[in-house]
Amino acid sequence: MTTTHAPGGQQPQQEPHPDHDRGLEFDLSTLMTRRSLGMFFGAGTAAAALAACTPGGSTAGASSPAGTTSAAAGSTATTTAPAASAAASATASPTVTRAIAECGVEIPQETAGPYPGDGSNGPNVLEASGVVRQDITSSFGTSTTKVDGVPLTVTLTLLDNANGCVPLAGAAVYAWHCDRDGKYSLYDSGLDNENYLRGVQEADANGQVTFKTIYPGAYNGRWPHIHFEVFESMNNATAAGQVLAVSQIALTDAACKEVYASSGYETSARNFPNTTLKSDNVFGDDGGVYQLATMSGSVQAGYTAGLNVTV
Repeated sequence: MTTTHAPGGQQPQQEPHPDHDRGLEFDLSTLMTRRSLGMFFGAGTAAAALAACTPGGSTAGASSPAGTTSAAAGSTATTTAPAASAAASATASPTVTRAIAECGVEIPQETAGPYPGDGSNGPNVLEASGVVRQDITSSFGTSTTKVDGVPLTVTLTLLDNANGCVPLAGAAVYAWHCDRDGKYSLYDSGLDNENYLRGVQEADANGQVTFKTIYPGAYNGRWPHIHFEVFESMNNATAAGQVLAVSQIALTDAACKEVYASSGYETSARNFPNTTLKSDNVFGDDGGVYQLATMSGSVQAGYTAGLNVTV
C-alpha cells in the first residue's frame, strides 16, 4: 500500500532542509544509487495475495477510522486461520494491544525524510559498531551523550503478508526519531557527532522488536512520529541492504498532550497545536489509521506504544 504526499514540513527548531519529507517518490530517487527499486518494493508485490488472505478480496479495513481495532476492521469469522494465529501472537505482549487489520493491508510506505542516517543521503549509522541495541537513549562510539525525556517503550510486531500474516521472525527494524526539542542526531547543528535515538533490533519468534527510548518532540509541519525501516534480515540492516518497508509510527493525541505539558517539552508544547493528523503531510491522507500506535502509561511511569506492521 503506497501513499503519495505533498511537500511541506518546515522545522523552525532545526536547520532548514529543502527536501524535508517530500514524499516516497523523492526518497526513491535518492536511494536508487544504493537500493534497487524492485527490491525496495519487494514486499509490495505481496498485495497480490490480498484476495487469498482476505475472503472475497475485501479491503473494508481501509475505510476504518483512526484508532479502530480489528473489531471494526474485520471480524475473526472472516479471517484466515494463519491471520488469526498471528493476531494472537501480536497481542501476546502487554505493549502491543492494537489488533491487526485484515490480512492483506500492508503498512503504508512513507518517506524516510531528510534525516535517516542510513547512508542514503550522507551519514550511515547502520554500519557502525554498537547500532544493534534495545536502549537508544544515548549515543554510542565516540560519544555517550544521553538524552532526557519521558520514557517510551516501543514494540513493533512484524507480520508476513505473503504468508498469511504469520510473524516475520528474523527480520530487522531500524528505528529513529527526533529528541524532545524536535532535533535529529547526525544532522542538526551541533549534533553531527551524536547518534542517539537510533538503533536496530532483530525480530524474535513472535516477529516483535522493542526499543526503549524517550517520547519524541513536536516540530512544525509534522505530527509527532517515529521513523522505521524493515529489513529482510539483520545482515541486511547492518549493511544498509534490501529494505522491505519504510514507514512511520503516529503517536496519539492524548499522550502527546500529556507529555508536552510536562517539564522539558516546552518547545514541543508550542509546536504541537500547529499540525493535526489531517494536516500532516504524511499521515493526512488517511489520518494514520494503519500507523497510529496503541498507547498507555503516564508521564510519571513512562509510556508504551505498540503497532502491528504488515509487510
